Amino acid sequence: MVFDAPPATASHSWMPSSPCGSRCIEPIDEVGTARVLARLAGVIGLVLTFPVLTAATPKSRRENLQRRYARAALGCLGMRLRIVDNRAAGQGASNAGFADPGTAVMVVTGHIGWVDVVSLAAVQPVSFVARADMVDWPVLGKLAQLTRVIPIERARLRELPGVVGQVAQRLAEGNRIAVFPEGTTWCGRAYGSMRPAMFQAAIDTTTPVQPVRLRYLDRHGVPCTVPGFVGDDTFADSAKRVLRSKGMTAEIVLEPLEYPGVDRRDLARRCEAAVRGADRSRHGVLDTEWIEAGNTRVQDPSADRRVPETASATAW
Repeated sequence: MVFDAPPATASHSWMPSSPCGSRCIEPIDEVGTARVLARLAGVIGLVLTFPVLTAATPKSRRENLQRRYARAALGCLGMRLRIVDNRAAGQGASNAGFADPGTAVMVVTGHIGWVDVVSLAAVQPVSFVARADMVDWPVLGKLAQLTRVIPIERARLRELPGVVGQVAQRLAEGNRIAVFPEGTTWCGRAYGSMRPAMFQAAIDTTTPVQPVRLRYLDRHGVPCTVPGFVGDDTFADSAKRVLRSKGMTAEIVLEPLEYPGVDRRDLARRCEAAVRGADRSRHGVLDTEWIEAGNTRVQDPSADRRVPETASATAW
């Protein structure tokens, strides 16, 4: 089985790029080889059984099945899930979703790595706009096909309007679509600006946008960069690092909805501010502190918060 998925290379000046690289990745506690193999077997088992059980499950119950599968996948990756609902009409945190079934919403968040796809699906099943070669990846490629991923070839700028049109069509049909407006992955301690192009789909269909603050924490509640898919990483490199890591939590904060208005740049700015939360960061600025991309081993000033032991997914 081939695990390598080479990173894209910039081919035009508008192609999003990130300076994050291997220097950003700071290892955390690890499990042994036997546990890694058990986790990998669990992931493969989930992937093999997911299509069968989905086909055998009534449509009215498939969403719950898919969410449970995504949470089980997080557990196989050794992660717990923590959901914080900051919306005015917040649901119970562990059962919070992006929107009611049949209600269109565009979900936007920063992009750290391929684990983001699993983490968001663990909140509620969504379709994604993702790199085109993801469908060729082992394990995740099958999941991408099943979740009706909208592929985007970042090196081909002329294809962008067509992708935005596909997103708008899905939203008009009442679907939930997750996009990563930074256009590429960052390590999780440094960030990129949210590009406005994808937000046009929300404006064209008058669809509300759900900003999501996503980060990964170690067992002490400190942001960690292990899930970052950056620099020269291949899927094999990243998967091995995640599968070996111990005590991580995927924290997802649902911020109040942003309504589209008529200006996609304004909408992008509002959503970026919501996603960054108290940090209000751009390219890694945390309050008055600058975290330089590629050298991000600086403790987050908000890291005094500790993640409670109770979480809605059990890590293996």
